[in-house]
Amino acid sequence: MTKIMVVEDDNNLREIYGVRLNAEGYDVVTANDGEDALGKVLAEKPDLVLSDVMMPRISGFDMLDILRSTPETAKLKIVMLTALNDESQRQRGEKLGADRYLVKSQTGIDDIVATVKELLAAPATPNPTEPQVAVAQPQAQIEVATPAASVAPAVSQQDFVYGQPTTPTEQINQNAAQ
Repeated sequence: MTKIMVVEDDNNLREIYGVRLNAEGYDVVTANDGEDALGKVLAEKPDLVLSDVMMPRISGFDMLDILRSTPETAKLKIVMLTALNDESQRQRGEKLGADRYLVKSQTGIDDIVATVKELLAAPATPNPTEPQVAVAQPQAQIEVATPAASVAPAVSQQDFVYGQPTTPTEQINQNAAQ
């Protein structure tokens, strides 16, 4: 079963997110703050972390930074869910490697569930510290076998000189007709 860690210092929100994600078929583990989450993430091995930003002890941003710089968790899907509706905060979250940055006042529980489903369906987040190597995929080659006798040669006006055939096939056909 797919496991999601909900990191939220507000007990009510943590419970609401947990109940809804559990109803969607996810195994849900919770943490009260970033410090609690860091202590549990290696043991629980969640597929995705849904985290608040403003929390006591270790903030969501600091937790995100630590998770992205730890090899075992660098590719973990992480959604930042916050009350901070400021472009500089969004940019900070994106720079630190958040897969999504959602503002609580603009996001309902259905939006959160849709984001979780979308991210879990997507390939793993690349580690920004690892070099990226592009692998060229060969394109499929389609060959069509056609019997030579059934294919008529293409004839253009340039193939005729004053009405005389100029291609070998036309010459053979004209000689046979005579």
